[in-house]
Amino acid sequence: MTEAQSDRSPADRLAEVRRRIAQACGEAGRDPAGVTLVAVSKTFAGDAIAPVIAAGQHVFGENRVQEAKGKWPDLKARHPDVALHLIGPLQSNKAKEAVALFDAIHSVDRASLCAALAKEIARQGRAPRLFVEINTGAEPQKAGILPEAADAFLRECRESHGLTISGLMCIPPFEEPPAPHFALTAKIAARNGLTLLSMGMSADYELAIRFGATHVRVGTAIFGERH
Repeated sequence: MTEAQSDRSPADRLAEVRRRIAQACGEAGRDPAGVTLVAVSKTFAGDAIAPVIAAGQHVFGENRVQEAKGKWPDLKARHPDVALHLIGPLQSNKAKEAVALFDAIHSVDRASLCAALAKEIARQGRAPRLFVEINTGAEPQKAGILPEAADAFLRECRESHGLTISGLMCIPPFEEPPAPHFALTAKIAARNGLTLLSMGMSADYELAIRFGATHVRVGTAIFGERH
């Protein structure tokens, strides 16, 4: 983010991100209504999030269940139309809390988590939208299913655990061009009948839109640098 951008209010930065999303959609021949902006509010407190809600943003992303539990129940009580997405890794023992709190989970990536989510979805009668995370760069330090295992894992999610999977998520390697990773994720989604793609962050969301992203996860470009 430039110094000029950092001087602008979150509402102004939100408006700029929305403008750029609309422009990217226009260039790609897409309807901007088909792209959901997930404002990534991780590490920011409620008083930093409130102006963004006031500016009309209603979908937010958090990385950690515990952090979200600490700040979002009060915000959601005051703004019941807000939707909360978990975009970070999820431990199986946090599935109960995640199903209760989040409207979408972008990080489904192993059988034990599938089993825990299926149990809680059935028990709570609440079904967050689920995305399977694909580790497109085969990075050992990252969560996610390897691309070559994705088809089998998606079958397991559906047939063994009875889960409804809505889409895929990816985080390209930081040091590599993101386009091939977006293209690979879109290809896996298409052959498995999935229509939602959670791809693109502050640095590359416009490019992700060109490759079919339906959910872009933008934090710094809206909230500013994290400390």
